[in-house]
Amino acid sequence: MVRLTVDLIAKSINHKNRKEESLAQYLRKITHLNLSDKNIDTIDDLSLCRNLNVLYLYDNQIRQIHNLGFASNLTHLYLQNNCISCIENLTSLKKLEKLYLGGNYITVVEGLETFEELRELHVESQQLPLGEKLLFDPRTLHSLAKSLSVLNISNNNIDELGELALLENISHLIAVDNQLHHVKDLEFVLNKWTKLCRMDLKGNPVCRKPKYRDRLIIQSKTLVT
Repeated sequence: MVRLTVDLIAKSINHKNRKEESLAQYLRKITHLNLSDKNIDTIDDLSLCRNLNVLYLYDNQIRQIHNLGFASNLTHLYLQNNCISCIENLTSLKKLEKLYLGGNYITVVEGLETFEELRELHVESQQLPLGEKLLFDPRTLHSLAKSLSVLNISNNNIDELGELALLENISHLIAVDNQLHHVKDLEFVLNKWTKLCRMDLKGNPVCRKPKYRDRLIIQSKTLVT
C-alpha cells in the first residue's frame, strides 16, 4: 500500500513548475492537488499544503479520514471509492462546500455538525451490510438544514425520506435505485422542500405508480418537469 506523503506529492507534480522555488515553497502555494487512483491507504502529514482549496483523493484505498486538519481553506474534498467506514476528523474544514464520499463503507452520515457552508453532499452507493440502509444522524441534519442544496443518496436501500425534511434548502435530490414505495411519503417532504427544482427517483418502486410524477409536480409547485 501507499502512504500519502510530501515525497509522493513531489513525485506527482511537474518539476517545471518548481524551477526557481523549493518544494516547500511550491507546496505552500498550491490550491489544487490531484492524487486520485494512487493506491493510497494512509494520509500522512500534509500541513505544508495549507492553502489547498480542492483535494482529489478518489479511487484509492483510504480507510480512515485523518491528518486533514491543516486544510482550513479546503472547499472541495473528493474521497469517493475508498474504504472509509466513518465520517470523522473533518471539523476543521469549516469552509467546505462540496464533499464527495460515494462508494465507501459508511453506514451513518454523521460528524458534519460544524459544516455551515456545505452545499453539496454525495454519499451514494455505500457498501452496506446485507439488508441495512444508510442512516442519518439528526445532529448532522440539523447542522446542514440551511446550507445543503444538493444531496446524492442513490443506491443505499433508503425506503423513506421523512427525516430529511429538515433540509429546507434542498434544490436537487438524487435518490436513484433505492426502495421508495409510497407517493404520500414523497408528498410529505415536498411540502417542506419549498426550493426543490430537481428530484431523480429512477429505479425506485414508486416510479411504477400511476401518474406519480403528476402528483409530485402538483404537490411541489417548484419541481421542473
